Amino acid sequence: MNDRSMTDLILIRHGETSWNADKRLQGHLDIALNDVGVMQADLLAAAFLSDPPDIVISSDLQRACATARPLAQVAGVELIIDTTLRERCFGAFEGLRHNEIERHFPAAFVAWQTREPGARFPAGVHHSTMHIAETLHEFSQRAITSVLGHVQRHRGKKIAIVTHGGVLDCLYRYCTNMPLQHKRNFSIANASVNRFIWQPDAKIQLSLVQWGDVAHLPARTLDEIAQ
Repeated sequence: MNDRSMTDLILIRHGETSWNADKRLQGHLDIALNDVGVMQADLLAAAFLSDPPDIVISSDLQRACATARPLAQVAGVELIIDTTLRERCFGAFEGLRHNEIERHFPAAFVAWQTREPGARFPAGVHHSTMHIAETLHEFSQRAITSVLGHVQRHRGKKIAIVTHGGVLDCLYRYCTNMPLQHKRNFSIANASVNRFIWQPDAKIQLSLVQWGDVAHLPARTLDEIAQ
């Protein structure tokens, strides 16, 4: 990159899991890639052979790490793991399909579907640890702070961050001034490439350049499940 004040940011959603295919909410639960997801990770890495990133960073959840690892290998860099890039914690919703959430938690389901920024869902239990759900506002603040922190630490570099649909949703809204409570009108495909430019001296520091690039994926591997 010639202009060292500019930073290329590439946000990538992890590859497909069996829970994505089953429309089951994952959140903080650590679900592995399925066979399609493994294929997507390999195809993603191959797409960067001629122009690899300088830095590769991933959420600590295995579906993100397994997507990021082939890309880091292609780039010849060590994979950086960051827990703050995790998906939103949905508490008791995690592990359930949408219709099951509606049946067991009808009021909370409505708050989720209407995207109430301050709504906190019931706590869940996983491996004997209470999971306190994040509000949408809390999650958005975490996601944006995490991504912008990496951008500022690696100025002038090409940064690839492999994370989750919810994190990508937050960054899209941040860049387009789309309120949290507005219904999503854009897709977030598994293993999609989403490009931004960060310019610290510009009026708008983080700009969206390209959204939802899946040219590297055969149509049969695509999945546009949001969570």
